[in-house]
Amino acid sequence: MMEGGFVNQDKMYLINKIFNNETIRTVWDKEQEKYFISVIDIVGVLADSSEPRKYWNWLKNKLKNEENFETSSITRQLKLKAQDGKYRMTDVTDIEGMFRIIESIPSKNAEPIKQWLARLGSERIDEVFDPSITMQRAVDTYRAKGYDEDWIAKRIKGIQERKKLTDVWKTGGIESNIEYAILTNDIYKEWSGMTAKEYKEFKGLRKESLRDNMSDIEIALADIGELTARELAKKHRPIGLEENRKIAREGGQVASNTRKDIEARLGESVVISDNALNYKYVEEKQLENK
Repeated sequence: MMEGGFVNQDKMYLINKIFNNETIRTVWDKEQEKYFISVIDIVGVLADSSEPRKYWNWLKNKLKNEENFETSSITRQLKLKAQDGKYRMTDVTDIEGMFRIIESIPSKNAEPIKQWLARLGSERIDEVFDPSITMQRAVDTYRAKGYDEDWIAKRIKGIQERKKLTDVWKTGGIESNIEYAILTNDIYKEWSGMTAKEYKEFKGLRKESLRDNMSDIEIALADIGELTARELAKKHRPIGLEENRKIAREGGQVASNTRKDIEARLGESVVISDNALNYKYVEEKQLENK
């Protein structure tokens, strides 16, 4: 298990693999829903330095003097466990910031990662010209995770249906990602009793997709809520966030009524904590007090 309280998570497995299975400390920020990675550990491995803190100070000064780049724009400080078992404030960065730091390290150890980043950028450019590459990549990823072909087909269709809903919201004056999230939460809250974030925590998820970890019934209820909200919005043409929220809640209420009917017949809740993960997270409690 790597430091930071998680086991075998896909995105972080990538980080572990990049650094030749060296221990790279990470911490999960629930509020921002992202991982932060120890900068000292990154530069220590890539620069092959016995004094990574001094190397990091040198690199910060180099970036500031030669590129007019302030590393404080991509880093923050969080408490991480040191080798002596105590928690100390440590410079950390998110995944995007990590790549920026890697690109700045003049070390032969960093070259393979820089080449990988270049290939990654090339792949994204290819996807702009041929979007089917993106779709095929998604299908291949789902296959690798063990999902069957019928499930994958439904998931791709669900993504298309979601896009139809956000297009209707956009017509109604919804523009920011925050507003889209608010409307989505309104639908989920009505039928599941939880926001999307709370639902993910209930299922023991972090960065993983909520829908990828739903049961067939949960997915059906989510679809009913969103489809109803979409059709009601098309009919009533709400403008602005508050009007759209009212319609979103109505869509969620339809899904809620369906849920109640199903549960009455089954005699049990259909909103379950089960997920599709083959691992679980281990939380480290009360770091601030150590």
